[in-house]
Amino acid sequence: MSQQSVLSSSGFDFSNSVRNKFFQEKGVPLPKATSTGTTIVGCLFKDGIILGADTRATEGEIIADKNCEKIHYITESIRCCGAGTAADTEFTTASISSNMELHALSTGRKPRVVTVMTMLKQYLFQYQGHVGAALVLGGVDSTGPHLFTIHPHGSTDKLPYVTMGSGSLAAMAVFESSWKPNMERNDALALVSAAVSAGIFNDLGSGSNVDACIITATQTEMLRNFVKPNERVEKERHYTFRRGTTAWKSENIRDLIVSEDITLVGATGDAMDTS
Repeated sequence: MSQQSVLSSSGFDFSNSVRNKFFQEKGVPLPKATSTGTTIVGCLFKDGIILGADTRATEGEIIADKNCEKIHYITESIRCCGAGTAADTEFTTASISSNMELHALSTGRKPRVVTVMTMLKQYLFQYQGHVGAALVLGGVDSTGPHLFTIHPHGSTDKLPYVTMGSGSLAAMAVFESSWKPNMERNDALALVSAAVSAGIFNDLGSGSNVDACIITATQTEMLRNFVKPNERVEKERHYTFRRGTTAWKSENIRDLIVSEDITLVGATGDAMDTS
């Protein structure tokens, strides 16, 4: 194995590549990237921004949560959708939300969306993509509505409609075919719901319900479980079995209530004055 210089040079450090090559030559497999699933979208409309997300959280091939919330609070008029590692998206957005509150108290002004975007991209760039947070940031400030995507390695885009996550291709197909400038509120909301639904039904990592958030200059409206395309229907037949259908060989009933003997210590002192 080659020796690395103990002196750190300026710029990026690629010394781990030599270590990884050594491990591969010894037959040690490198760790694989974790596959995550989500569909998050956002688009501009006439009066502001609409964000949308599915509600499925996966743990490998297991559905860990059928109704998780992926639209995170940043400020009163700014929200951020998160895809990737759930812990990374929640902690990153919560940390930036706290910093934006301190920033608002320090400056005496409402935070701008571009300020949030800059803080997020600088934070993610420090970790070179190892913080698994792919974000869709949207909000309305004094300069108007703004919509950004922020990739885990720190690059950003500003577009009139965006998608992120494993279901982003299906959602983007809906936007590219139907989005128009200056859409009405109901039309844009229906488009966002259709885009997220396309991700839900065409991507195994996305599923359950559709959440939406409508942000305008005057208010922010959070629509939790706005569409429920996967509600479990009532079964056609009810199966009931009479008592004793399945036999058992023995029965043992344990009492889980623990009885304790309490001995009062120092009970002869003066009583507490409650007057």
